[in-house]
This record gives sequence, structure tokens and C-alpha cells, in this order.
Amino acid sequence: MRALPPHEVHTVVSMQSGGIKNGVLLTLIESEGFQIFVTGDKNTQSPQRLEGRHFAVLVLSAINWPVIEPNLPKIATAIDESKPGTVQIIDCGVFTPRAKRNIL
Repeated sequence: MRALPPHEVHTVVSMQSGGIKNGVLLTLIESEGFQIFVTGDKNTQSPQRLEGRHFAVLVLSAINWPVIEPNLPKIATAIDESKPGTVQIIDCGVFTPRAKRNIL
């Protein structure tokens, strides 16, 4: 993903780790040497789960590209300022699906 230069970005799907539960996923992230874990999962906010971990967690308020894209500068700053073992919540707004159109 080229949206956050100069950061190297991987997705859980691209790593073939989709469906892995949070505790195991956090251990995998750490063992792979990642410094930041960006997620939309509000359950990852527990500081106890990160105590002693060597990476930071950024929790986004939305994970939909139309909401995230205009907030990339804010996300990049949060990445640059993050500290291992911490959780930061990034307010990107919320995703509002368009109303379905009735077709006659």
C-alpha cells in the first residue's frame, strides 16, 4: 500500500492471517517485528493486552477507505508519534452507507 509513505504497510489479509483472534494476532504481529498495528477493532483498546509489547496500536474509528483517505495525514502523524506498548484512538469520522435506491 502506497498511502502512507515512507511507511511499509501490510494487511492481515495480505499476510494470510485473516480470522486469527486478537491475542494470537498480537503475538504474531510482535513476532514478525511490526512496530505499529492499525485496526478498527475497538476490543484492542485494552492497555493490559499491550503491556510489555514492542509495538503500538492505533485504533481507527472507521476502516472504510472513503473515510480513511482524507484522514491519512492524521494517521501518519499518529504513526510517527506512537510509542511501543501504547494504544491511541484516531477519530476519522464514521462510515455512512448511501441509501439504497428504489428501482421501479
